[in-house]
Amino acid sequence: MLREVISNDWFTVFLILGLAFITLCKFLFTPRFKDFVKVIGNSKYLKIYARDQKFIDGFDALLFLNLIISVSIFSYVVYAALVHPSEFDLSQFFKLIFGIGVLFLIKVLLERLIGSIFEIDSLIDSYLFQKTTYKNYTGFLLLPINCLLIYTVAPTKPIIYVCIALIILINLLGFISSFKNHQKLLLNNFFYFILYLCALEIGPYLILYKLIKDFNA
Repeated sequence: MLREVISNDWFTVFLILGLAFITLCKFLFTPRFKDFVKVIGNSKYLKIYARDQKFIDGFDALLFLNLIISVSIFSYVVYAALVHPSEFDLSQFFKLIFGIGVLFLIKVLLERLIGSIFEIDSLIDSYLFQKTTYKNYTGFLLLPINCLLIYTVAPTKPIIYVCIALIILINLLGFISSFKNHQKLLLNNFFYFILYLCALEIGPYLILYKLIKDFNA
């Protein structure tokens, strides 16, 4: 059976772009970046920088740009490996980047809006900072993973499932960290917490799955 080979040229361009964002982030925010890369298993970063967070933060913005690029590349590679091998299509890839970026941004804005409506801005800001940190860390790890899947290791099902499990684990650690920090408040409002999970945590990722599944249609 013949299998189409995906061109790596554009992947190389976007991987370099993601690396450039991370390098710029490290250059401009060196002390913070050193703490950020050790965030797994070390709460120092969350405790120090949660107090100084801003609505628009240069450090998080640069890592967010790498995140949407890295997630888009990983999604494209997974789709091509497991669903439909095909040549790289730049216009489709831009649509994927745009869809993922808009989805993430709308999700954050909705959460901030909920915080303002219920007058729990400080709680939402703290929660979003922790969640954003772990998502950006996911993007940080996806950069070398994408390089391996594209240039070195064949993206077989077991390898892809291990990568997905790693992504879920990192974000689960972030969720558990947030839950522990606000455990009493969440348990006292358990119904609203479950409603929030369904509407703003599970729902958007179902939309993302549908977007990735249909983007090649």
